[in-house]
Amino acid sequence: MIELSRSTYYYHKKEQRADQAEEMLLKAIRKIIEEFPRYGYRRVTKQLCRDGTGVNHKRIYRLMKKHRLLCKQRRKFKVYTTDSNHDYPIYPNLVGDLAITRINQVWVADLTYIRIKTCFVYLAVILDAFSRKVIGYALSRRIDRELSLAALRMAIANRKPPEGCMHHSDRGVQYACHDYTKRTQSKQVSDQHVAQRQPL
Repeated sequence: MIELSRSTYYYHKKEQRADQAEEMLLKAIRKIIEEFPRYGYRRVTKQLCRDGTGVNHKRIYRLMKKHRLLCKQRRKFKVYTTDSNHDYPIYPNLVGDLAITRINQVWVADLTYIRIKTCFVYLAVILDAFSRKVIGYALSRRIDRELSLAALRMAIANRKPPEGCMHHSDRGVQYACHDYTKRTQSKQVSDQHVAQRQPL
């Protein structure tokens, strides 16, 4: 007979069964990860349960960590379109509770970004506050003064604003810079740079 006590024999058997169960579980985890590469241990646990394998999420976490199967969370990339940290003049908000009753009374300017497959592009838009119509826009891969100026040039060419038309924007450097304010003043569009963006 083999020189093993009964308890040692059954202990080895139990260990072997545990190893086999772990291998099977690991195989199932790998299969799920191949199909859903961004799944973390919680989602993997839920998928295993859906597939008929009820198992504790802590065990899945330990296994995935041990075999380096935990996915790394991608940090969200946040795009900032307003840089108000500049030395240009800040203008008071005269729009506030103003009753807007006609076109070319108030123009509202804003910048946003659009995510495309390979990168971000930036969109500068000018709306007529009364008609809500886009009267000027520009698209660029760079968020600079030229982007906002291109939208303004289009708006001026389209509308030829009368004297007293107000320009309403945030305090971003693209709107507060000298080139932009000179352009609005030369066309009798008074600048209104405010601390917060107004809903368009």
